[in-house]
Amino acid sequence: MDGIIIINKEQGYTSNDVVQIIKKKFNEKVGHTGTLDPMATGVLPILVGKGTLLSKYLINHDKIYTATLKLGIKTDTGDITGNVIEEKIVDENCLKEENIIKVLEEIKGEQEQTPPMYSAIKVNGKKLYEYARKGLTIDVAPRKINIYNTEILYIDKQNKEIRFKVSCSKGTYIRTLCETVAKKLGTIGTMSALVREKVGDFEISEAIKLSDIKADYNDDKLISIEKFFQNKDEILLSPRSFVAFINGVKLMADNIDGVYRIYNSNKEFVGIGIVKNGILKRDIVI
Repeated sequence: MDGIIIINKEQGYTSNDVVQIIKKKFNEKVGHTGTLDPMATGVLPILVGKGTLLSKYLINHDKIYTATLKLGIKTDTGDITGNVIEEKIVDENCLKEENIIKVLEEIKGEQEQTPPMYSAIKVNGKKLYEYARKGLTIDVAPRKINIYNTEILYIDKQNKEIRFKVSCSKGTYIRTLCETVAKKLGTIGTMSALVREKVGDFEISEAIKLSDIKADYNDDKLISIEKFFQNKDEILLSPRSFVAFINGVKLMADNIDGVYRIYNSNKEFVGIGIVKNGILKRDIVI
């Protein structure tokens, strides 16, 4: 079983929890791309078997989230699961649609963002949240991110919450973005809910829940390695070239530089190759 399963992660599970459940179910090597916090839900691509070799093709994918921002409180974690460290009265102007739209426009574009202390980024071999849990603060260099688009979805004036959609680059922390939005509105805030709607081309509409995995899973939801590269051109190898390719021998190729689906003389999919400067090199063999 080699490929990708798109999981719609439910609240309460860590990304590693999901990996362990699927590993136990299929007795295969399993990995994930793009950690989701336990409180967050939504798209979590899971790599199974030789599908784990696809990780390098997935790490830079853009993402789309639906976030809910609760105004008037600030927590130590940046989300609703943390301890409240500050409270503030929310002025009615903070919840006016025109003001929110203006702020959401302001946060668009390339910028630098400092990762939150409650994150899995490693410093000196330890994750930042390990320092944070001990009350320590570590200086972390800002990272370049890009907010491509934002859209206001709902304003709950009674509960002082704003739900909005954001399309962003890899490495964007929505918790931090929520705090930024609140600050620009003239108050404080924390993320109270988060749904990851899309990762690259993987959408939540094609994702399945863990309960479906635990029950009678049908592999028609598995995205095979061949299907993942379905938009790439193919190279058909002769029997002799096929043996050489499988053994890791570099082959001459007239194709332009890029990634190719590789087939044997019987037109059976055998893996992925990369052409560079007229040379075909093996990348993934199934």
